[in-house]
Amino acid sequence: MRCFFTASLVVASLAGYVYGQRQVAPSAHDEGRVSHRRKSLGFGPPHPHAVFRSSSYQITTNSFTPQDPSMDPLEVARIFVEDVLMDQAAAGSSYKIRPDSYTDKNTGVTHAYVRQLVNGLEVVDGDMNINVKDGMVISYGNSFFNGVAPEPYSNPAIETLRDPRWEACEGLHQSLTNLHRASMVDSEQIIMGQAPKADESVEELQHLLTTNCLSVELQNHHHSDDIADFRPALLKFMANATPNPKVASDILDRFAHHKDSMSITPIHHFAPSDGENSVEFTADNVPESVNPVKAKLAYIQVPNKAGDGTDLHLVWKFEVEMQDNWYEASVSASAPYNIISVVDWASDAPLPKPPKVQPATYNVFQWGINDPSVGNRSIEKENFDPLASPVGWHSLPYANDPSYKGTLPAKELYRNTTTTWGNNVFAQENWEGQNAFMANYRPDAGANKKFDYTYDPKQTERPDAMDEAQKYINATIAQLFYTSNLVHDLYYRYGFDEVSGNFQQYNFGRGGAQNDAVIANAQDGSGFNNANFMTPPDGQNGRMRMYLWNTALPYRDGDLEAGIVIHELSHGLSTRLTGGPANSGCLGWGEAGGMGEGWGDFLATTIRSSRNYSDYAMGSWAANRENGIRNYPYSLNETINPSTYKTLDKPGYWGVHAIGEVWAQILWVVSNKLIEKHGYSDDLFPPAPLEDGTIPTGHFYRSDKKGPLVPKHGNSLIVQLVLNGMKLQTCRPSFFDARDAIIQADQVLTGGENFCTLWEGFASRGLGQDATVRDRTPWGGGIRTNGYAVPYACRDDSEA
Repeated sequence: MRCFFTASLVVASLAGYVYGQRQVAPSAHDEGRVSHRRKSLGFGPPHPHAVFRSSSYQITTNSFTPQDPSMDPLEVARIFVEDVLMDQAAAGSSYKIRPDSYTDKNTGVTHAYVRQLVNGLEVVDGDMNINVKDGMVISYGNSFFNGVAPEPYSNPAIETLRDPRWEACEGLHQSLTNLHRASMVDSEQIIMGQAPKADESVEELQHLLTTNCLSVELQNHHHSDDIADFRPALLKFMANATPNPKVASDILDRFAHHKDSMSITPIHHFAPSDGENSVEFTADNVPESVNPVKAKLAYIQVPNKAGDGTDLHLVWKFEVEMQDNWYEASVSASAPYNIISVVDWASDAPLPKPPKVQPATYNVFQWGINDPSVGNRSIEKENFDPLASPVGWHSLPYANDPSYKGTLPAKELYRNTTTTWGNNVFAQENWEGQNAFMANYRPDAGANKKFDYTYDPKQTERPDAMDEAQKYINATIAQLFYTSNLVHDLYYRYGFDEVSGNFQQYNFGRGGAQNDAVIANAQDGSGFNNANFMTPPDGQNGRMRMYLWNTALPYRDGDLEAGIVIHELSHGLSTRLTGGPANSGCLGWGEAGGMGEGWGDFLATTIRSSRNYSDYAMGSWAANRENGIRNYPYSLNETINPSTYKTLDKPGYWGVHAIGEVWAQILWVVSNKLIEKHGYSDDLFPPAPLEDGTIPTGHFYRSDKKGPLVPKHGNSLIVQLVLNGMKLQTCRPSFFDARDAIIQADQVLTGGENFCTLWEGFASRGLGQDATVRDRTPWGGGIRTNGYAVPYACRDDSEA
């Protein structure tokens, strides 16, 4: 019994690193489809000194006082940072205010993002986000290193640098060694009341071991005494990052060959940038990488011996694009090259006049119909928002079109396409499962742009199921293009615009980095029963891969379940808004990574909801499971969904998806508190702008509020508060930080009119004022206590 419990606990703990927690293995008959399961690493050291302060009583430094409201907000932030450095940071510490800082056009809050420098090198996890309004710092997050700076380019030995999941991984090793196949039981199938075959359980444990644990070590003769030679560190990372054991073995067996085969190119800068003495390179011919790897010497913080602070360690920071992953990794610059941190990223302007083109139409499941089980297809117009997509969904400038290789026209700015290729989204099939996409097939609807294709899959024998699904690729791609563009336009209207890092090839002169439309792959050949989204920093294309699900015959197409598409696109939203558009490393693991999943579930559920309340499950149609792929449907009924903050301590709630379920459930409760107070809007889209660009209040916004536009109804208001909260919260936020940021977002937007309503919603699921966590671990562990208390001002006489 004891051995059985150990095995099932480890399985439960390591599960859940991709969209679907429970994946159905591909059939042997699924020819042509790659059957591997995506490997994803995500962990990093804890930051016991990190804080997020959102109360005026907490925002104090050595000498900072509110500044003149007319002062440049970035200057206010600079003065605040200088005081923080004087108060807290290490001697020799400096900083740079990142260029992706911006001012929210609706709220007037300036979000300043600051990166710490020590000895002229970046501290990759030394972050401050400072939120400024009217000369005041209204909140800030701070994980600046505040210890003793090391000697430049030195790397003293540190006693404990290991994968933070070491104990669970060791338990997994032990389980595989000690347990007989006949006694192995898969924890998911226990929950489902099914008994697995013995060899399936061993295979599952082996998969979890190889895809979630660092196990490849280098021989001593592979080590280098030259701290400037990053090749051994990079090869160690690649050997651990590859999902292919043969590739990992080849790297170790032919280490010198792979090291000598790399082509290294230094990146020279004419002058230091904001005091940074950056040492940067690119490396070609790196095994498993699909583009040159970027390498940069930097520092990272690691726990000190006492466990109450951090020390600095010299690392090589790598940006590695692989077939199924896009990693930002920090690896020790000295032997034995410990892998310390890994994140898998897997101003107003006049409205431009749109070109005079024929709007497209699509035969699709319209917005609000989540999947084929709840409605039929209909002909829908290219209902682009003139503010979010000024030139529509099928136009983009020739200069920003990566597929256009001809001479730029002298008079025409925009290229008008007749395929699913536009400024916001490039949608196409990807049956081969490769990274190339420009030459992949996409439907061409001709000059009238009528994307009207048959979708009527027949039940076949399993060997023919793939061919049957591929017959309807035109309808699939049209649906993916339609849904993705509507998500782009919706999120834009709630503040995910160019300066905050949205995904567009051309930004219409509104700021932000461009040339980063979403690459949306339909029926992606790299797997089954899943979906994923890669979010590099602003200015690089996001990549979404949607899979077929072989959970039923005929196969079910994830592209047709809007909730999955919205969930994936929401990863791009939350990653770009949290910590700033140029920092994709803030939602990598633990509670922060879990909330990245939870926001996707919550927004997808909110979008599909209706005035008549209902419970909702995630992925139920694609997975062919009534209760979907999560542990519980999202419900206000505690018998149906009992999740509270304390639930995160349960076995099986270690992975980011399980953590995200709890966060999404808490937000669902909070949302319905606001709906109870403010009512429900049948349409989440704000009204279109007038010809002069101003936004009418109409039925959507409150007309009694001057200043920021305030959504009138509860379901639209919570979407606004959630997005504004993402902008306010600190990098690597906890549940407490995100809760406080949403409450502060309401303070900025409404003057705090919903202060008690929000607190009551959070507290009802254990995230009240007195909620606590101790012995927190960076991957989400700890001992939590539910708190049900609300602030004193929100208590009635009996509670007071």
